[in-house]
Amino acid sequence: MKIKDILQVLDDLAPSSYQESYDNAGLIVGDSSLDCTGVICTLDATEEVILEAKQRGCNLVVAHHPIVFSGLKKITGKNYVERAIITAIKNDVAVYAIHTNLDNLLTGVNGKMADKLSLQNRKVLLHKQNNLMKLIVFVPVTEAEQVREAIFKAGGGNIGKYSECSFNIRGKSTFTPGEGTNPHTGEVGKREENDEEKIEIIFPAYLKEKLITAMAEAHPYEEVAYDIIALNNYFQEVGSGLIGELEQPMEITSFLRLVKQQFGLQVIRHTPFTKKEVKKVALCGGAGSFLVKHALSAGADVYITGDTKYHEFFDAEGQLVIADIGHWESEQFTIDLLHDVLHSKFTTFAVLKSEVKTNPVNYFM
Repeated sequence: MKIKDILQVLDDLAPSSYQESYDNAGLIVGDSSLDCTGVICTLDATEEVILEAKQRGCNLVVAHHPIVFSGLKKITGKNYVERAIITAIKNDVAVYAIHTNLDNLLTGVNGKMADKLSLQNRKVLLHKQNNLMKLIVFVPVTEAEQVREAIFKAGGGNIGKYSECSFNIRGKSTFTPGEGTNPHTGEVGKREENDEEKIEIIFPAYLKEKLITAMAEAHPYEEVAYDIIALNNYFQEVGSGLIGELEQPMEITSFLRLVKQQFGLQVIRHTPFTKKEVKKVALCGGAGSFLVKHALSAGADVYITGDTKYHEFFDAEGQLVIADIGHWESEQFTIDLLHDVLHSKFTTFAVLKSEVKTNPVNYFM
């Protein structure tokens, strides 16, 4: 098993195009062509975690947070970032980060949080734009199905919970083969008229090259007539935050006790209670105060996140309860998510959860 084989599964799970512009997800340290001896899943690729990986026979650390977030001009070991990088290189441990690209997946970090609260009817709180495209291709009627099937297999045609979605219309095409061509139908120098289908299929933008290749290989023509159009439509399962509903409304203090229990919390920082009952719950793992206004617009009764500053609590405007449970606390189950995804793909391969608690915040009770 190569390291790149593991990374491909992660790239398929949360494509790099889903990450935010400021992020640094992906392979940070290491050679992906090397054999992989095992994987450690963690939130933070600290020096202690990298040494743990070495001790447990793993040469790949998959972390949620990138250990290198901004540029390094020197690597002298003067801080925890530089020490982690030096330790990884010395011990031949590769470090990979899957950060905002996993945050922006409905079934990612926020989905795992929602699982703990059994939220239903889940939707993205703030959709990420420019992630959808449309492929339009013209195919002879007799070969239209094989081209459609090839595009579907390459990942096209998925809209929400529907798959193999396409629009098709028949018409007439004309073309004149020139010298040196090998036309599928017709003769060189003579105009040909064919019955063709116009196939339209929506797909995630990151699959563009894969879809074009699959379409071209299945198409009978030497020169394929097709269009790629960028769409402003929202990709329903990609974006920041999540909103869902409890199966039954809960009294606010009972709900917060549930949150405290499910997330193993010592404390919850919150705004004044504005409603007696909770039904709609919005959430965002990590630092999510930028989504408060979207939680308000979506009609949430409670918004769960971390890293909320003093003045940001005022943004609740007395209309919902902001519940700050802590950054690490909100994302802690991401380790389980990464482990479960990789273990399901590599059942005979060592995929482990880090036993190092990397949370730098402690509470004196």
